[in-house]
Amino acid sequence: MWYEPYPSPPILSTHQLETQLTNNPQKSSKHILNAQVAIRSPCCKKWFDCAECHQEQESHSLTKTTEMVFACKKCKKCFRKDATEFDESDEYCPHCDNHFVIDAVTPTPTLQVEGEDARIDARMLKDDRVRGHQERSIFNFKDISDRLG
Repeated sequence: MWYEPYPSPPILSTHQLETQLTNNPQKSSKHILNAQVAIRSPCCKKWFDCAECHQEQESHSLTKTTEMVFACKKCKKCFRKDATEFDESDEYCPHCDNHFVIDAVTPTPTLQVEGEDARIDARMLKDDRVRGHQERSIFNFKDISDRLG
């Protein structure tokens, strides 16, 4: 009797896979902004964009395995990769050649000033043609001749 070491994922239609991926309350990872694939967790059989998303949404820890099931977000097709035999050609989706192993873009806190559209209200833009007022100080020795009698 032959058996598979890992149960094979059920064959889903594109519509079923798309509804499973979009029914995720988070819809996309807030940890990795440019996730190209969704990863199926072997423990609960749910789709997540990153391990941090699994940790936030589930009460159990993520089970580690060598075989991973991916769903490409570009072509919406599933494929498997073995982590022990992962080489440079495995960084692409086998169906659409989407490069899914890329540097992760993580959100960074920024402080920005919001204003009107510059085409409507240009008061917040600096005009480099206008010279600013020169700062005068009592400690500036260039202006000392004006102050002494």
